[in-house]
Amino acid sequence: MYTFNPGPSQVYPQVRRYLQDAFDEGWLSAPHRGERFVQLMRQTVQELKNKLNVPQDYSVFFMSSATECWEVLTQSLTPTKSFHLYSGAFGEKWYEYAKALRPASIGMQFGLDEVPDVQNLPGLDLETDLVCVTQNETSNATQLRDGAILNLYNRLPSNALLAVDATSSMAGIQLKFIKADIWYASVQKCFGLPAGLSIMLLSPRAIERLRRLNERSHYNSLTAQYEKMLNFQTTHTPNVLGIYLLSRSLQDRPAIKQVHQHLTDRAQKLYDYFDQATQLTPLVSNPETRSTTVIGLQGPPALIEEVKRRALAQELQLGSGYGSWKPTSLRIANFPAIPDAAFEQLVQFFAREFS
Repeated sequence: MYTFNPGPSQVYPQVRRYLQDAFDEGWLSAPHRGERFVQLMRQTVQELKNKLNVPQDYSVFFMSSATECWEVLTQSLTPTKSFHLYSGAFGEKWYEYAKALRPASIGMQFGLDEVPDVQNLPGLDLETDLVCVTQNETSNATQLRDGAILNLYNRLPSNALLAVDATSSMAGIQLKFIKADIWYASVQKCFGLPAGLSIMLLSPRAIERLRRLNERSHYNSLTAQYEKMLNFQTTHTPNVLGIYLLSRSLQDRPAIKQVHQHLTDRAQKLYDYFDQATQLTPLVSNPETRSTTVIGLQGPPALIEEVKRRALAQELQLGSGYGSWKPTSLRIANFPAIPDAAFEQLVQFFAREFS
């Protein structure tokens, strides 16, 4: 069975060996305050920076999920309000969560095929603490390119930090981390690992902000987490197994430049195929806003259900649409852990069954 579900998604086959090694090496009962764990954390942070081209002066944090990152960023770095620019459900959920904690927060939605006009953002002012965007919107298979993020970064009010949700793209495409202050992702997508761990990256500018605000009212306050991570520890009992799996996986991965090119080429072949299809067509019309790592297809509801049913009979699990697009779309994850053989089988299935 190959799963193209965009999360939790296919894990690397090597995870089976990593899990056995973790058990044999005693990691499942390793004390998280001991020197052995500190060494694991130090090694994992360095591997992450090396393999993903993360700037060396950015700080790394480990949390439980991308959803927890929403909470932490609002609590610790948003004393007044945040501004959210979004096109789909996950960007909107982030906005709704932030607004529940900081009612002055503002949201602005743009369309599937639009590149947002960052020169005209009503409500973005000097009281804005955090500007929030979703680099790859899993729900509708859209993506913000480097240029759009750079333009937004250059448009920031002097007091604002730029925070980027890269949950379904980090470790799959090459991101220009220096063009934003905060990046976060969960590992159950492009990292090819089981759910239960998230990664947050903070720039020196963001670290200066959290130290100045010094928010300490919550167990997961960033100030306390930062102080612990200076010694490669966490405020809470961490997901030791998840961090071990991440470390092992990163050691075995090629550099992000190679992964990026592979996924880009594979996505282009899929888009080229479905641009010529007669029954299912890409959900996103504008090539400039199409995601590299999540391919969305659209069609009548009856056809969508039939495609998913017949694919499953061929041991190909396709992802359902999400939110308002659920009945009329499906999603195909283009993550590194999914082998080329699976995509070849998928294209043959479509050509044979729905050409």
